[in-house]
Amino acid sequence: MAASRRRSIVDLLHRDGEVTVAALEEQFGVSSMTARRDLAELERQGLARRTHGGAVLPGVAAHEDSFQHRLGIDTGAKRRLGEAAAAMVAPHETVYVDSSSTCWHAAQAIVAARTPVTIVTNSVPVMELVGAADQANVELIGVGGSMRRLTRSFVGPHAVRTVLEHFADKVFLSVKGLSRDGTLTDADPLEAEVKRAMISHAEEPVLLIDGSKLHTRGLAAITSVDQLACVLVDEASNEDVASLRATGIDVRRVPTDRARHGSEV
Repeated sequence: MAASRRRSIVDLLHRDGEVTVAALEEQFGVSSMTARRDLAELERQGLARRTHGGAVLPGVAAHEDSFQHRLGIDTGAKRRLGEAAAAMVAPHETVYVDSSSTCWHAAQAIVAARTPVTIVTNSVPVMELVGAADQANVELIGVGGSMRRLTRSFVGPHAVRTVLEHFADKVFLSVKGLSRDGTLTDADPLEAEVKRAMISHAEEPVLLIDGSKLHTRGLAAITSVDQLACVLVDEASNEDVASLRATGIDVRRVPTDRARHGSEV
């Protein structure tokens, strides 16, 4: 039974890019100790790499989380950023949407707004979101290529070539972080290539970030912040916003939920 369960765990890893101890407990009806023992054995066999609370595929970079994991983090900030981005979209525009979890929320808000637009994306979750919508206001152009299971996105030369075959009015993207010299960075070079291509073929590149992104950076450089039209920022200090504005970029703060309801100035 243990061998069969572990084969199933490996299948889950290849499908989703990660598993959690809690999910294994629920799916297989085992204790957390048994689930952790299974992951330890799979790690010993080179089939998994354990993380805090679960495991990922062994080839996954330690500095990068899966899309599903990121989707559940800071959801309030991401929702607010997504809604602010969607409010910038005019009818019949074409919009690139990258594979970030923040921009998934932007796509969700665009669909909900029923604004007639065209979305071009390399994100499988965004494709699924638009495809499942019961209204036909959004035309979808999916970008294919080599699929990264961790981020559930298409990357590589074919993905970049497809992006460069189109032009967009806007691109909504997020990043791992900004370097001290104002360079946008991502955790993966292939993701960075796709984002760079989107920025180069969009009239208005719009970055969606929370304040934490101003204090970290990823492995791969994308482009300079001065290539953006504006930055939407949530939950950032006045000092951080001032520092970003010093680069000459248009920085727009997204109101918190409390401010929207008039309880905060």
